[in-house]
Amino acid sequence: MQKPADREWDLSIDPETVRLLALKARAISAAMKSDYDGGHEHEVEIDGEAGDRHQHDGLVEEEEEDLTEEEFRELISDLNVDEKAELIALAWVGRGDFELKEWTVAVEDAREFGANRIATYLLGMPMLGDWLDEGLDALGTS
Repeated sequence: MQKPADREWDLSIDPETVRLLALKARAISAAMKSDYDGGHEHEVEIDGEAGDRHQHDGLVEEEEEDLTEEEFRELISDLNVDEKAELIALAWVGRGDFELKEWTVAVEDAREFGANRIATYLLGMPMLGDWLDEGLDALGTS
């Protein structure tokens, strides 16, 4: 864990929003892990052969949907350009890509990232929730 900053940071993004995104990222990561437990992703074995022989009685079947990823993406899309850049920069600082003294450079680099790919990019970070929290800790906003 990095030493908290000696100065106050004026973030555009609300730290509570970052914490919410961190929680959603952890939930998404946990759901993905459970899908791959045992090395089989929703694979059904029937008569010794892998397959998906699904029978139903003609009724409309309900499937439980995990809306966490969709909610995460919507939250990201609702952020303005400055908030998106700071969110990425927080993840980078938390991951150790940038030191706290490089905050301005991290935000500038994140601003060049491109608004359309941000959610996908962030969801590709396996420890995003932890890194966002560590980034907030580094800035002293915990």
